[in-house]
Amino acid sequence: MAEISTIARPYAEAVFEIAQADGKLKEWSEMLQTIALITADPDMQALIGNTSVDKAKLAELILEIAGKVMDDKGSNLVRLLAENRRLGAVEEIAAQFETLKAEAEQTIEAEIVAAKEVSAKLQKKIADKLKARLGRDVSLKCTVDESLMGGAVIKAGDMVIDGSVSAQLDKLSVELAG
Repeated sequence: MAEISTIARPYAEAVFEIAQADGKLKEWSEMLQTIALITADPDMQALIGNTSVDKAKLAELILEIAGKVMDDKGSNLVRLLAENRRLGAVEEIAAQFETLKAEAEQTIEAEIVAAKEVSAKLQKKIADKLKARLGRDVSLKCTVDESLMGGAVIKAGDMVIDGSVSAQLDKLSVELAG
């Protein structure tokens, strides 16, 4: 079977082209995230994987759950994915769409995992530094992981900056051992 990212790519690119042409990147992002949430449900996964379930009824069930979030084009996408038995690729389609959207909007989402809560002032400073380095607007998502002992790990796209105490201790132990 083909790799899920390979299956998802043409759908994500087509949806992105439609969304960009219509000026509805945000709306499509919301629709795709909604469909991804619905199709990720274990009960829904069982229905999606069951080839004896009527494809049209499955699409209508998803659209009924999604409610008013879906517009006509979004509904047509759900029907197309159901018809082609590609509903299992929705999460990857949504992820690839978000990558294309971020590229077009010159934005990037960065994650800070810190040993303790990061102040708003420090978050702004980090976002400004990342913006200068990456040449894109940065939105930050912050989480706390006390196992880092101190410092933080910053991830933005392919870039990872590990300034955690635990990473520094690991590095020191390797140097002492070798």
